[in-house]
Amino acid sequence: MKKMLYLEGATGISGDMTVAALLDLGGSREKLDAVLQSMHLSGFEYEITRSRSHGVAGCDFNVILHDRDHDHEHDHGSHHEHRNLDDVEAVIDRGVMTERARAIAKKIFSIVAGAEAEAHGCAIEEVHFHEVGAVDSIVDAVAAAVLFDDLGIGECVVDGLTEGTGFVHCQHGELPVPVPAVLNIARRFAIPLRRTAVNGEMVTPTGIAIAAALRTRAALPEKYTVEKCGAGLGKRDFGRPNMLRAMIISESGAPEDIWLIETNIDDATGEALGLAMEKLFQAGALDVHFVPCFMKKNRPAWLLRVIAAAGSLPAVEMAMFEGTTTIGMRKTPVERVRMERETVELSLPFGKVAVKRCSFNGITKCYPEYESVRTVAEQSGVDFQTVFNEAEKCANAATPPAGSKN
Repeated sequence: MKKMLYLEGATGISGDMTVAALLDLGGSREKLDAVLQSMHLSGFEYEITRSRSHGVAGCDFNVILHDRDHDHEHDHGSHHEHRNLDDVEAVIDRGVMTERARAIAKKIFSIVAGAEAEAHGCAIEEVHFHEVGAVDSIVDAVAAAVLFDDLGIGECVVDGLTEGTGFVHCQHGELPVPVPAVLNIARRFAIPLRRTAVNGEMVTPTGIAIAAALRTRAALPEKYTVEKCGAGLGKRDFGRPNMLRAMIISESGAPEDIWLIETNIDDATGEALGLAMEKLFQAGALDVHFVPCFMKKNRPAWLLRVIAAAGSLPAVEMAMFEGTTTIGMRKTPVERVRMERETVELSLPFGKVAVKRCSFNGITKCYPEYESVRTVAEQSGVDFQTVFNEAEKCANAATPPAGSKN
């Protein structure tokens, strides 16, 4: 049975609610504290407590900001509200975390930056993070990435988020709910929004960006069992429980509902096709590849093939139409047999390397992650192949029981 994370979103989502829910699921507080300390991001502290929201118990993650400038060394005396994307990524790069967690944290802020750039009609490099770029949002994004990575689950289901109505006060004055950044992310990643009569902002830009960055499936499996449930409490009082429920579920009782989507393209540049591939993966595609082919009148072209779960089909189809010149596509249901996969971290003489361990009926295969090997090679000065070979050797020698971590 395949395990995955389900972010319910029935009462909205925010950064602190997501972190609290992942902690309630069993994410390591010790690893989280070590990573946050390693970023050397001054001007804040945080607390983790148990509390209730209208009688419902859950975890509360609270970032407490100090009333002074943060991170002087990298801000050069400027206030944290004026960080741009490069500044945020520099803070994330200082942290000691797995490459998977780092990539997720950067993806979260890239999503927010893109949404803000669209809202303000400027280039992504010109976006100055205000509320979403403050220290508490950096902490929320990094914490969510670290805890998701620590839980060791690769898939995440987000089938929709509930939003309120009215107006919210922010840096640019009174904005209607949902705020523009939230709407832009919801549209770009095809995340359904359910509107309610609740007066207030139930979905924050950081919250929906985390959901978009983690999301690999747009719908729950037809049959599943709930293995564990966590609740992250929000700070606002909407007159009813304000919480994000997160569940670790196992798909059971039916094979994967997987589809193959194909289209032929003969009028796109290589750069355009590369961007299309990126957008398709963001939309939830499991695999994307191009095959050279010849079309009518012997025109050279590319056959674009995408593999996606049924729940991701709407988002993948939209990404294909938006990101390529195609005017039609073919869809075929397919069966897939796959090995169970987990990512483990090995301590080598050169540094820590992430390795993907795959298993099926007693067969185990280990594959060092390219980006992790590359980073360790660059930082240690040891050539790539030496690091790769050593990681592969150690991974194959260790072969711990499924589900364990090094």
